[in-house]
Amino acid sequence: MRLSFLEPLYAEPGPYVSVYLDTSRNIEHPERAIALRWRRLRESLSRQGADRGLLNVLEEVVGSDTEVPGLHGQTLFAAHGMLVLNGELPRPPEHDSARYSTLPDAMPLVTQHVPEIPYMAVVVHYGGLPTAETHGWVTLEAETGTWPVSTVTPGERLHHRVAVAIWHRTALRLGHRLDERARRAHADAVVVGGDEWACNVLIRRLPHALRDKVVRVGGRTPTDTGRALLEPQLDGVFRGRMAAHDRELVDIFIGRRALDGPMTEGLAPTVAALQRGQVAALLLNRPPASSLRLWAGSQPTQLALSEAELTSFGVRAPREERVDEALVRALVGTGAELVVVPESELRLYEGVGALLRYTDPGTPS
Repeated sequence: MRLSFLEPLYAEPGPYVSVYLDTSRNIEHPERAIALRWRRLRESLSRQGADRGLLNVLEEVVGSDTEVPGLHGQTLFAAHGMLVLNGELPRPPEHDSARYSTLPDAMPLVTQHVPEIPYMAVVVHYGGLPTAETHGWVTLEAETGTWPVSTVTPGERLHHRVAVAIWHRTALRLGHRLDERARRAHADAVVVGGDEWACNVLIRRLPHALRDKVVRVGGRTPTDTGRALLEPQLDGVFRGRMAAHDRELVDIFIGRRALDGPMTEGLAPTVAALQRGQVAALLLNRPPASSLRLWAGSQPTQLALSEAELTSFGVRAPREERVDEALVRALVGTGAELVVVPESELRLYEGVGALLRYTDPGTPS
């Protein structure tokens, strides 16, 4: 996955406040519950040293995602008296958290974007007989998105209402329109639900390349939930699945590993490659434990396993930082991608590896 959406976080130096908060509204008196959660986090941040002005900036936007129904969360980042990022979480955080630190606590936000699968969802409704010789209407709704973030940030939706008598002819034209939208979204899959007869007519008229990506799903198909179209079915389709782009990067890594190509494996050589801006994509089996530490300077590529190493590069006053925070900053700062790959797909030494943009005699091995 590409991390360009995090660039605003690093436009200014820290310290940062990072907040993860359950803002679900599927309970009685949700506003009261959100206010209580925020009060506990505010007290924690105050004890950590965050000033009142910064906390007031955050308080103005806590719970402002009132238009998002159902289970979800909110993440907020602020620095120097300004809000720098306000994001929606497709799942509530396991625990509300607030951190005041020199680097933003961005890894939980990143992992909520995984597996970042581009897709198109299509619902076709028809309540009549399975024939084109009756009266009635077929309705089609389609939406592109990136799973799972699209659950709380649905994309633009396409609506069509077609007389059943001309559904066969119109489905051909709609199929080409859906193909255009899917191509623009680089959709890995087209998930289709609704009336069996009307769906079959549409699918048979889709261009071959799009038809090969179709996944049929059953179950209820409401279109007025305010959430992603076919959200419950999408969860079943994409659970445990990797995005096609990430899968391709993993296959490249496996090939390079076999041929001793431009890649690294293990924490030390990967950190060394990040120092040199060589990493095109970082591969992780899982987010690093919060107890692990690296030494970091003021720039994204200033990171090392020891204080002495960083000092030897001329970095003044290096700081000990959490590995996950230092790695995310380095990836964003160097334009590198991140791939979270299960161990069942690829077991990495020390849980980390990287595809490199280039190698030279100074590349660590």
